Amino acid sequence: MPTPEGSAPRTELRADAICKSFPTRTRELVILRDIALTLGSGESAAIMGPSGSGKSTLLNILGALEPPTSGRVTLAGTDPFALPERDLARFRSRQVGFIFQEHHLLPQCTVLENVLLPTLTEKRGAEGDNLDRARQLLDRVGLSDRLDHRPAELSGGERQRVAIARALVNRPSLLLADEPTGNLDRASAAAVAALLSEIHCEVKAILIVVTHSEHLAEKFGRRWALSDGRLEAP
Repeated sequence: MPTPEGSAPRTELRADAICKSFPTRTRELVILRDIALTLGSGESAAIMGPSGSGKSTLLNILGALEPPTSGRVTLAGTDPFALPERDLARFRSRQVGFIFQEHHLLPQCTVLENVLLPTLTEKRGAEGDNLDRARQLLDRVGLSDRLDHRPAELSGGERQRVAIARALVNRPSLLLADEPTGNLDRASAAAVAALLSEIHCEVKAILIVVTHSEHLAEKFGRRWALSDGRLEAP
């Protein structure tokens, strides 16, 4: 099956000395300590660690959803947290694709409409191209016959495949997946893991996956463990 992507210039994600803490009544609660990583286009990594270790917080910082307390993140040479709020939202929409454990599909929208949601901020002249791309991606994830279905009519694995297509619709340079197989049965989890690995090889984006699954983590080029706020090789 043809790839939905063309070639793209190499992009680099860098995190330098990332720290994250939250004030409490009695002390400063430190979540992340001096995190550093570098990944380029086509590279992938899995981040593992116990619940509450800060994995999702790190992913949110890398994806420009929340700023670090200190340190710096750059994607393609841009520090998203140095941008004005409107430009930050545009940067995040265009450069980052998110896949969550809870797929966050809108129940009132069809499969096709859910995939198109990230494109709604684009100029209206791109509507036809966006529609073609959404259809192409849904075909790639095996859902070309479910375009008009609502999320409630899909299995858990199918809903997660819709979420993968939605994350890719704007051709992001960074793809972040937070426990993408965590709520699925074994067979569905294996299918989604295989699909995510295959599509990453096709689109050549940077991929970072947070997971508890050794089986899923083994599919990606690098593995880190997050423990006591620090990122280490397992």
